[in-house]
Amino acid sequence: MMQISVIRFTFESSFQNETDFPAETMTAKAIKHEKSIACRSQLRAIHDTLELINGKWKISVIASLSFLGKCRFMELQREVDGVGAKMLSQVLKELEENQLINRQVFDTKPVTVEYSLTDYGRTLQRVINEMAEWGANHRKKILE
Repeated sequence: MMQISVIRFTFESSFQNETDFPAETMTAKAIKHEKSIACRSQLRAIHDTLELINGKWKISVIASLSFLGKCRFMELQREVDGVGAKMLSQVLKELEENQLINRQVFDTKPVTVEYSLTDYGRTLQRVINEMAEWGANHRKKILE
């Protein structure tokens, strides 16, 4: 039977704990830690936003309502090129659940339904405008 010996290395440091580090190192370490916390917080907020506006249709619906104001279902379907009725209905329901759009039902024959952005939904207009501007600049840069 072969015997295996284990060799253990121990590195001793002149610094016993974090408080023994020089002040400038702790300051840099503390700053890095604070930045890390801020970064994680910002990434969490970005992920929350992306989850809310996830999919290719939600931004289009919000942008259309932003530009056109109140719209009926068929108007939105014509405006948001390529979206099917079932998908549009689902998107509108999710946006309403997240308080981004209002759904107003009129007692007419047939029933008329209008959709519009809530005040809260309008807070996304700046984000959408920035995305549109960035996208236009990107397309221009790539096509040059």
